[in-house]
Amino acid sequence: MIGKSVFVRAASALGMLVCSGLTLAQTVSPRYDNDPSQRIKIAPESVFTMFREAGLKPINHELTPAQNEKVSRAFSRLPPLHQQLLRQHLHSISFMDNMPNTALTSLLDSGDGPKRFNITFRAGLLNETISEWASWKENTCFNRTADSSYAVRVEGGSLDAILYVMLHEATHVVDAVMGITPPTSQRHALVEPTPFTKEVWRTMNAPVEEYVNPLLEQTRFRSGRPMVISMAPDVYRKLAQTPFPSLYGMAAWTEDIAELVTIYHLTTRLKQPFYVVVTKDNVEVARFEPMKNPLVKPRLKQLAAFYVP
Repeated sequence: MIGKSVFVRAASALGMLVCSGLTLAQTVSPRYDNDPSQRIKIAPESVFTMFREAGLKPINHELTPAQNEKVSRAFSRLPPLHQQLLRQHLHSISFMDNMPNTALTSLLDSGDGPKRFNITFRAGLLNETISEWASWKENTCFNRTADSSYAVRVEGGSLDAILYVMLHEATHVVDAVMGITPPTSQRHALVEPTPFTKEVWRTMNAPVEEYVNPLLEQTRFRSGRPMVISMAPDVYRKLAQTPFPSLYGMAAWTEDIAELVTIYHLTTRLKQPFYVVVTKDNVEVARFEPMKNPLVKPRLKQLAAFYVP
């Protein structure tokens, strides 16, 4: 289980998978072959409790008809395997105001039955595009106080941010059901690698030695602390020397698969742009485009299973 303090230290993180002994206090139809986008419920009480114990005041968010349409559209754009497994394993989705992170995927207590999951989203996502939200998230990695001449932005197109986050979180569900990454909750445990983690990850949150870089180890999703923004050009140059699709993808192997699938699907299947640009005095000084990285490209063949009809 991920400790509660994670929500304070990584308040701006995209999301995380929490394995928890939650009780299924919510009620849904016993049939799971209906449209998953219609399974909008109040988050489990234990999710509220987790945030309250971190000193926050989470509030359930009621969606407007327009917001419901955005959610439905996001589900319809997911890869075939995601849609299939969500029909079988998604218990509910929830929207919340005043939550610290962008999304949270929780494994619920379903007894001896199939795995069931709740995904809780920060409701503010529904008012943002992918470019707006991704730029905000990327900027949490850097501190501009010492040098405001630098800027970091993500060009991710104009589709709704909920699509990116839904895709990322749904990949956590697919991963947990299919075992794409090794099923372990021990961060430092040496376990048998899967084809996806082999020669990339040594343990759940430690890359193999070849891809451990002192500069990248200082980044927010590795250290928990932002860096001075003047280091951003070097950060992305070093990231381009690894097989990871993003800085957040370096947080753990579960985030690696979620980021890789999400960025691949957006760029290759939905024909959207996705790259990070660093500027100094409005002049581009570095660019990171993961799908053009020769170290990322060989990993993409492992994603074919997501598109089996």
